[in-house]
Formats: sequence, C-alpha cells, structure tokens
Amino acid sequence: MADMKLHRLLLLAMVAAFGVSGCDADDGPAEETGQALDDAATDARNAVEDACEDVKEGVDADDTDC
Repeated sequence: MADMKLHRLLLLAMVAAFGVSGCDADDGPAEETGQALDDAATDARNAVEDACEDVKEGVDADDTDC
C-alpha cells in the first residue's frame, strides 16, 4: 500500500515537473538572435528575388520567374 502511494506521488511529481518546464514563455537571447537571423535571411532572399525580377523585366525576358 505504501509502495503504491510512493509510485503515485512520484508520478504526480514528474507530471508537474514536465508541465512547468514546458511553460517558458520568455525567449532567451539565443532564441531572439536566431529569430533575428531568420528574419534577416528572409529579407535578403526577398531582396535578391525582387532584384532578379527587375532585371528580367528590364531585358524583356520570356521567363520572369526567379
């Protein structure tokens, strides 16, 4: 009986620990830096694609996809 209570208590403690560890709403500096790098890469890709489309339009290319 005491063994069963101990198992239930341990299970409850583990569930509570995992539940609390998953509630981190604040992003740390590494997460923010990673997001900034992702945003910069997306902006750069979009700028290159826009420049490519402008060049293709300027030379009247048949294929305007970049």
